[in-house]
Amino acid sequence: MSSGVRDLPEDESSDVLKGTALDIYRLLLRSRKSLGIREIQRALKLSSPSVAQYHISKLEHAGLLKKEAGNYTVDKLILENCVKISRFLIPRYLFYLSFAITILLIELTVLRPLVFNGEYFFYVSVTALSVLVFLYETIKVWRKGSL
Repeated sequence: MSSGVRDLPEDESSDVLKGTALDIYRLLLRSRKSLGIREIQRALKLSSPSVAQYHISKLEHAGLLKKEAGNYTVDKLILENCVKISRFLIPRYLFYLSFAITILLIELTVLRPLVFNGEYFFYVSVTALSVLVFLYETIKVWRKGSL
């Protein structure tokens, strides 16, 4: 980096993303522009600008943020369980969930046999189970708020 800050390895930089630092990183990811310390403090309702500065410096030291004209912007994307579309972070499992629901609906409507046999029941059961697993994982990622 040009600012003299060394980049941490991938696993160490993702360890920085916890608590308030994660909230700041997500705010800057969603923002379409770079933000200053006071804007970040107000947006996240932090107690003082020094709290925001502390977490920003941790993120900057990890190589995740960079300073441009007094404001901060994301320098490195780390999206473990999410996909960024525009300014939205969408859990990756949501796409798997929608695919599994589509397959289940096709099985229940188009592929429905006239006589229910064991194979059909097995396939529908496996697909329904996958829908439940992907639903659970999607909700877990959304609640956790992780990247």
